[in-house]
Amino acid sequence: MKNKRKSQSSSIFMGVIASTMLMSTAPLAQAEESLLKALSSGKASYSARLRYENVDQDNLSEEANAYTARLTAAYKTGTYYGFGLFGEVESVHSLFSNNYAHKSQAKGATYPVIADPNETELNQGYLFYTGLEDTSVKLGRQALTYRGAPFHRHIGTVAWRQNWQTLDALSISNQSLADTSINYAYVWNVNRIFGEDAAGAWDDFDSASHLFNVQYSGFKPAKIEAYAYLYDFKNADAFSTNTYGLRLSGGTPVSDSTKLIYTAEYATQSDAADNPNSIDADYILAEIGAKTSFDGPLKMLLLKASYELQEGSGGADRFVTILGTNHAYQGWADKFLVTPGDGVEDIYLTAVAKAYGMKFVAAYHDFSSDNNSYDYGTEFDILATKKIAKNYTVGLKYADYNADNNALNTGATAVDTTKLWAFVSAKF
Repeated sequence: MKNKRKSQSSSIFMGVIASTMLMSTAPLAQAEESLLKALSSGKASYSARLRYENVDQDNLSEEANAYTARLTAAYKTGTYYGFGLFGEVESVHSLFSNNYAHKSQAKGATYPVIADPNETELNQGYLFYTGLEDTSVKLGRQALTYRGAPFHRHIGTVAWRQNWQTLDALSISNQSLADTSINYAYVWNVNRIFGEDAAGAWDDFDSASHLFNVQYSGFKPAKIEAYAYLYDFKNADAFSTNTYGLRLSGGTPVSDSTKLIYTAEYATQSDAADNPNSIDADYILAEIGAKTSFDGPLKMLLLKASYELQEGSGGADRFVTILGTNHAYQGWADKFLVTPGDGVEDIYLTAVAKAYGMKFVAAYHDFSSDNNSYDYGTEFDILATKKIAKNYTVGLKYADYNADNNALNTGATAVDTTKLWAFVSAKF
């Protein structure tokens, strides 16, 4: 009888132990299952862009012709306790011919530069966290912008180039206040468009920079944006600056089909950190225009007049937007990607139309210097794009810069330049 009781007690004891083990391992198994689900239930995306680019500069004996392809593959996981991962590989390759100069592959002094390297790299790779209410956090390599394209004047990806600019950074965005977005980023490296093989100042920027951006959309007449971009570049001291600015942009209906649009922006820039130069320059942008909708084949027409000033007092004392998508500003011929020492004043007209399932953009620029008030030249730009089905876009783009012939206009701004692009892109 005692043996039977002992056997029953042992059975009960072993059952308790087994139940305890099952209860303790169940959460672990569920956690592993949730983690695997987060990793496997994400979303993949792909893109491709094939492009032909021709550049003709009057001061060079050869025209540049580049046939390039940009391919990307990306994956974003689901979240696990608010954490997730995003990764994107970017591969850029020259096709068919290679008769153009590039910062990482010199072609001598006879070809114009086309800034698309041949390389495959991690374009983005970051850990994100969404566990805090109305807040997102990203840590790692990321495409960071504070405005919708193409308005990346100060911070952008330079998305027109095949190799995009991304930032190694910790970024935080908070929307807990009504109609307000508060953004901060600490940037420790800038992955520039010229690629890892580019030498000297064209290489990545080793950074210890702080970016602050606050936007408020609760004011009906205009969206308000305030920013402070504090750049500290260890291997490019001349671009270490402190920039503080304020922007207002919006629109007001004047009829059922027409809206008045306007923008005003002011910023001031000074030297910072180990910058050997003394910089004290301002930035001004003023725009006004009208956007009208139609019922016929012409669906939309936007007409806009703009004035943009980047002050310059000669030499290094000029306002520079070194991390901006500058191709979108001051003409597509890219004569002013880095502000000349005498600054630049750009008075321009823009027309945008949507008709017959296509989008058309045309712009005319009149460039002059801030310092000494001489003419740089004029430029005419035109773009036509068409979406095909849901995933494809084809387009043609042309820029024609005509330099003014005067004794003060020297260097790149004194060279007539035309550029032509034909491209097809796909996104999935």
